[in-house]
Amino acid sequence: MNPTAVVRLVAARCLQYPDELLYAELPLLRAALDELPEPGPLAGFLGHVEGTDPMDLAAHYTDTFDTRNRRCLYLTWWTDGDTRRRGLALVRMKRIYRAHGLEFAGDELPDFLPAALEFAGQHVDAGTELLQEHRAGLELLRLALAATGTPYTRVLEAVCATLPGPSPATRQEAKALARSGPPRELVGLEPFGPGVELPWPTTRPEGITR
Repeated sequence: MNPTAVVRLVAARCLQYPDELLYAELPLLRAALDELPEPGPLAGFLGHVEGTDPMDLAAHYTDTFDTRNRRCLYLTWWTDGDTRRRGLALVRMKRIYRAHGLEFAGDELPDFLPAALEFAGQHVDAGTELLQEHRAGLELLRLALAATGTPYTRVLEAVCATLPGPSPATRQEAKALARSGPPRELVGLEPFGPGVELPWPTTRPEGITR
């Protein structure tokens, strides 16, 4: 499998709520990384999971991903906040999934980062374009996580490393990236009709602060 796809799919699982299934899947995730030329920061994160009590990791996840502290896993929150534009952006993201034969089916919103990463792992080129549109938000999240010292920083580092070009070193650079980012078309969005049911996201919404 494409190394970029592997990194994104493993990262998608790591960024979901850490329930018992994550611990059960650790050997599978390890095996996937072992196939890469360089396992990178994701291997370190899996090592942290293996050495952490599940309840402690779950509590840490809940404390970490919080919009109040500007550590949000919803991509359009970074670009549109809680505005009407965000609703249009969500419809557009669903339309992107649909264009690739996938119907988003899940309790989470389509901009939930694990769901976007699963799409980006299954459709690397289209996924790169989608993630690149939200590059500034991803980099701001990475920097916000790094400022807290959380092991989840490693997961965002791995995700950002799958995108072209170097990552911004500061919030100022990331904000500049947002100002120069690609325009997004938000008009003429057709209703999202029936399609193919996705086998994902396998997200666990418990513990996420919206």
